[in-house]
Amino acid sequence: MSKMALGLIVGNRGFFPDHLCETGRRTMIDVLTREGFDIVALEPADTKYGSVESLDDARTCAALFARERERLAGVVVTLPNFGDERAIANVLRWADLGVPVLVQAFPDDAAKMLIADRRDAFCGKMSACNNLLQYGIKFSLTRTHTVDPTSAEFAADLQQFAATCRVVRGLRHARFGALGARPTAFNTVRYSEKLLERSGISVETLDLSELFGRATALPASDARLAAKLAGIRGYVPTADTPADALDKMARLGVVIDAWMADTGLVATALQCWTAMEEFYGVVPCTLMSMMSNSLAPSACETDIAGVVAMYALRLASESPAALVDWNNNYADDPDKGVVFHCSNLPKDIFTPGAVMSYQAIIAGTVGKASTYGTVEGRVKASPFTYCRVSTDDLNGRIAAYVGEGDLTDDRLITFGGYGVVQIPRFQHLLRFICERGFEHHVAMTLSRRSAAVHEALSKYLGWDVYLHA
Repeated sequence: MSKMALGLIVGNRGFFPDHLCETGRRTMIDVLTREGFDIVALEPADTKYGSVESLDDARTCAALFARERERLAGVVVTLPNFGDERAIANVLRWADLGVPVLVQAFPDDAAKMLIADRRDAFCGKMSACNNLLQYGIKFSLTRTHTVDPTSAEFAADLQQFAATCRVVRGLRHARFGALGARPTAFNTVRYSEKLLERSGISVETLDLSELFGRATALPASDARLAAKLAGIRGYVPTADTPADALDKMARLGVVIDAWMADTGLVATALQCWTAMEEFYGVVPCTLMSMMSNSLAPSACETDIAGVVAMYALRLASESPAALVDWNNNYADDPDKGVVFHCSNLPKDIFTPGAVMSYQAIIAGTVGKASTYGTVEGRVKASPFTYCRVSTDDLNGRIAAYVGEGDLTDDRLITFGGYGVVQIPRFQHLLRFICERGFEHHVAMTLSRRSAAVHEALSKYLGWDVYLHA
């Protein structure tokens, strides 16, 4: 995975100690490098100490950022002293990057408050933010107003900011694939392609008849079939799955892989109930699990809005995301519930022992032989972040909610892919979901990234997002 590139603006103001910019710039570059970022910044040969203070400095820095536009995922503004708020705002206006911006201010040392070493970045940060708001430039803040860049706290701030940058950069111009029509019984997964397109998200479609036709037309000698079949067998135990079902899965997998590559897709949503089983003879769950596990999320029931949420979580966490149902209460605990799917959950979120099986629910309608391909297991006990995205067609906007909880190890015996969740004020969240008309599907990933996702979707993409605290 390539390093994220961040632009660095070192604020300076002439009647404050500018030697602090020399040491502050060097410190910030060391920190950003240590945290794994590439840095685009002025050099001391370009401006005094590589800082930005004057109109000419701002033009020089903006020109540098504009040349590196394709690389830059975000910008860090650091204030070793008060900083010139107009120069900082001008850099960002003229570079016109449209990326997240993090504003950081150095703390003063109470033992160094005379004119030679006093920073006043505490005050300067307010002026910088005031001007950014005047200029219409969106920005993020560190958790505390001033923070030592060498501290663990700032390292955490940086990683959260990087997660926000990944979500914003990844969702803008993202391309998702819809394989098949929305299942008739699932009005809940209706969505507006036009609202998604307004946010830069495109949807490519492929009819199931084309998918089945291309899959059955593959010659048995196609080397891709053997490779895909080996990949399936190496992914989860398949001893109880008939050979013809595995062959059908491999054929689907080859066609889906080729279609995604040809059309530049980052994620997919597939029709399942029940055309896949009736007219092709397998469930696509294992293939979807494999895609999600390799960080190309895949959602069932053609839930495009659901896979947008999966992709946001995958970007924020840099780990697999799953789509589950808010499915059951857990005993009489108001803050616990059961999440479930039948299942296409990525293998990495399961406890060891996930296996391929048949889809017991659909088997009652179409027969067991046509429903092989699910991945069954229990989700790990872990902190997790959940997210749901929905196109609010009635109000012409994209809405979402995001929050955190814990997957527990409470006893539960059932089938499919499942887990028990514990979420503070869970009943309040459930009421919010029902009153706002959100779907029963929710995306989740096994890490805590709600703050970064919330900031990316609400502040930088402009969606209507509820953060469940």
